[in-house]
Amino acid sequence: MSILKNLENIRNSITETANSCGRDPANIKLLAVSKRHPVTSILEAMEAEQFLFGENYMQEAVKKCKAIPDASFHFIGHIQSNKAKTAAEHFSMVETVDRLKLAKALHKHLEKLSRKLDILIQVNIGNDPKKYGMSPDNTEALLQEIQALPQLRPRGLMTMPPFATDPDETRNYFRQLRLLGANCAEKNLFFDNSKVELSMGMSHDYRIAIEEGSTIIRVGTAIFGERPIK
Repeated sequence: MSILKNLENIRNSITETANSCGRDPANIKLLAVSKRHPVTSILEAMEAEQFLFGENYMQEAVKKCKAIPDASFHFIGHIQSNKAKTAAEHFSMVETVDRLKLAKALHKHLEKLSRKLDILIQVNIGNDPKKYGMSPDNTEALLQEIQALPQLRPRGLMTMPPFATDPDETRNYFRQLRLLGANCAEKNLFFDNSKVELSMGMSHDYRIAIEEGSTIIRVGTAIFGERPIK
């Protein structure tokens, strides 16, 4: 099946799911996860009016950012602090800020670039030792410290819940992230507390995530197919 047809199916699914739970589909962004897929696949998606992409690997992502300036890229992989300069230069959003050291490193380079950057705080909502992310209990404190870094615009939260074969098992984690976001918004910890972004939900569970308040779903396989083996 073509990328065009896959995008059409997912968009229809987003609309149907949002309508079924009383949400406006326009408030849900589709982030096409293009990691390990070639530039030609991204260009094919752009022909279908998909312009927002997610990348996990810094070197690969930067090449794509340079090759396709008309696309908008979110970085959704773990970032070592020594790669903060590269991240600050190239992405429209970094979804994986999970520690103050990284936030300060990004801010330092953004000051030199006279640039502001939208970020999400990555939360390890299930306290999964195999995953990166700030613990839910410490997320508020990190956001408070980021208030002193004006080049960063914290837009919301991102999470990858513990894997479950039954997508509905992730529902409680998505709900927890939504409630955490609402609590932080009440304390005015985001750049726009009236519009908190929640990046949660992937190819297998994005419908559940939408029902629980996701505003950004990260879909790769269902758009591009299986990733090429490297």
